[in-house]
Amino acid sequence: MDTAVTVKDVTQVYVTEERATLAVQGIDFAVARGEFVSLIGPSGCGKTTLLSIIAGLIRPTAGTVSVAGKPVNGPSTRAGYMLQQDYLFPWRTIEDNACIGLEIAGTLTKENRELVLHLLEEMGLYSFKDYYPSQLSGGMRQRVALVRTLATDPELLLLDEPFSALDYQTKLQLEDLVVETLRAKKKTALLVTHDISEAIAMSDRIIVLAPNPGRIRQTYSIPEEIRASVPFEARELPGFHTLFRTIWQEFGGHDA
Repeated sequence: MDTAVTVKDVTQVYVTEERATLAVQGIDFAVARGEFVSLIGPSGCGKTTLLSIIAGLIRPTAGTVSVAGKPVNGPSTRAGYMLQQDYLFPWRTIEDNACIGLEIAGTLTKENRELVLHLLEEMGLYSFKDYYPSQLSGGMRQRVALVRTLATDPELLLLDEPFSALDYQTKLQLEDLVVETLRAKKKTALLVTHDISEAIAMSDRIIVLAPNPGRIRQTYSIPEEIRASVPFEARELPGFHTLFRTIWQEFGGHDA
């Protein structure tokens, strides 16, 4: 397997003056290059902690993480992070917001700015490049955030519930857009979500986490017919509902 991400025996302990909390314990998994994997599980299972460790924002208490064959020792342009909130700067235009990652990396050249404009065009946002964030809808702002993430050409995209603040129709539209874009660009992605349907519709594989401490409970490979469809159409396939019920039962019928 051409591996994009390797997580090896990762454990994370948070220590305060009052106590030590074991957040995740003994996490092992790998993600193939070009694969889309979702991490799901109830609150307290360490989904966002794992994403932060892979992004290099948190150093694990034990274990190792590598991206593109290189150890993760801190934040890097090898990983792009897309969050629930778009975090666009209100005083900057859409074009300038989309260029922030390149600016921070010191790689904002004329050619890279042209790439940003091309990505904005692909996302249907070129005509809004001189607008400000307050003039755009939530869904459009998240598309800008996706452009900002893709502009640095990361090896890996880390998606932390990027659609949860959107209305349902916009969420479905963005799911399709993100999946089609990542497939076309052959990007590797890790998605954290509470939404079982979203995970099934978008992923090649789902890793289910159990809480207290966070650990891998089960892994599911998505059937080829579902993987080959865009998320909106995938939800209508018979195997989709069967898999949904199976994963739902992992949580004893509780909210995931």
